[in-house]
Amino acid sequence: MVGVGVVAAGCAPRPTPHPTATSAPPPAPTPRAATIADWTALAASISGHLARPGDASYNRVRITENPRWDAAMPVAVLTAARNADVQAALAFATRHEIPLALRSGGHSYPGYSAGGAPDTGVSPSLVIDTRGMKGIQILANNQVRIGAGASLAQVYAAVGARERAIAGGSCATVGIAGLALGGGVGVLVRNYGLTCDALREVEIVTADGTLHSASETTDSDLFWACRGGGGGHLGVVTSLTFATSQAPQVTMFSLSWPFAAASRVIAAWQNWAPKADRRLWSTLKVLSGPRYTSGPKVFVSGTWLGPRGSLAAEFAPFLARAGTPASNLSGLHSYADAMARYAGCANIPVSQCTTGPGGKLNRESFSASTHMAYRQLDSAGIHQIIDRVASIRSITGVGEAGISMDALGGAVADVAPDATAFPHRAAIASVQYTCTFPNGESPQQFDAFVRGFRSAMVPSWGSGAYVNYADPSLEDPATAYFAGNAARLASIRTKYDPTGVFTQPQAY
Repeated sequence: MVGVGVVAAGCAPRPTPHPTATSAPPPAPTPRAATIADWTALAASISGHLARPGDASYNRVRITENPRWDAAMPVAVLTAARNADVQAALAFATRHEIPLALRSGGHSYPGYSAGGAPDTGVSPSLVIDTRGMKGIQILANNQVRIGAGASLAQVYAAVGARERAIAGGSCATVGIAGLALGGGVGVLVRNYGLTCDALREVEIVTADGTLHSASETTDSDLFWACRGGGGGHLGVVTSLTFATSQAPQVTMFSLSWPFAAASRVIAAWQNWAPKADRRLWSTLKVLSGPRYTSGPKVFVSGTWLGPRGSLAAEFAPFLARAGTPASNLSGLHSYADAMARYAGCANIPVSQCTTGPGGKLNRESFSASTHMAYRQLDSAGIHQIIDRVASIRSITGVGEAGISMDALGGAVADVAPDATAFPHRAAIASVQYTCTFPNGESPQQFDAFVRGFRSAMVPSWGSGAYVNYADPSLEDPATAYFAGNAARLASIRTKYDPTGVFTQPQAY
């Protein structure tokens, strides 16, 4: 997601005037309700597409990636094709006091980018959807300029075709903007760093309609905030420029154990994975559900960027403690092929690696919560995981549920916690608690499972959380997501959005 903005109730957002010694600030315009003629004029003024309730395209463009938010009925969805479309939408929403929701990939975990789904705390909104801005251009200096609405599948295919690479996540339909704005934990993170670490410039339209090209040298505070500060707080990002690396050969591996081995596998993995050669990244998953007919299972999978023949030596200290796996598979792939395989699109054209029209991927309802783990679990913490996963089979209607721990360290820890807005540089792993369930089912019991799982791990892992896996139930989200960077982010927001054009239930 890019994020969400909801106009402050009862206050007409407008640029802060700058009075001089001889002139008073101009009076604020009087807001008025938008008429059909106003909407028609907006539609005629943009290069993109405006859909309102009753339009043929409305039910297609209003939905996000999580079907649990399908009840959202936004005031309108404006699919922007250029910067001017975003500026027009902001001016229109400000003039008519219409709440805003921002969207790129449509993966907002709390449903904020749906533009008014029940139980999200977001009013029916004008959704500014940047998925129409998905151009990808490889520049002469091996940087890549990417439209904010490009999906990871599109990005990986484009840069991989030029034998270049950027580090990112494994979900094909995630938008590049949302990934980078929240930091960007991914499958090559220990060698190349977070996605935001490769960011070199951001084009962003702020609340007053100004288009900024923010970088280390221009609007550097805004650029700092865009590198891990989350989406939807400061403006609408329209494009991002990244440094790329030479595309590596990637050895993908996958190992599994029966649930009875979970205690020793978790203990061995947490001692090994965050401190392994930085060319090795892995994720540990303990999962259960109806598909696991013989009981929950433990998985370790990941990537190795070194010589394939040396992978066994890298695994030796881990397997000595974890024990022999029930399965152990690996294969060498090009960067582009590895990324496609992670996305579930190994044999699917990029044009069909989507849940949209003509796509081969399916949407699935889910609940999720998050932790940033700073220390290894003791035996009590490990057994909390085992007990919680063991309880999954008693949840009626559950699809697949459990915990995923993605190793950090390496290049992530090379950067100081305050050098970018992403503060969790010293964490050893990012953690997701997830639960899928049938589309249309009430999410209450599944939300209770993932949030109860997180609560059970707080004594071990504290309160830190990853903003890209946002959980609306967190009591102090600004501190959880941004730790010591929260105050600076709030100050930057006051500077660029003094009247609260972009607000959301988890603002800073």
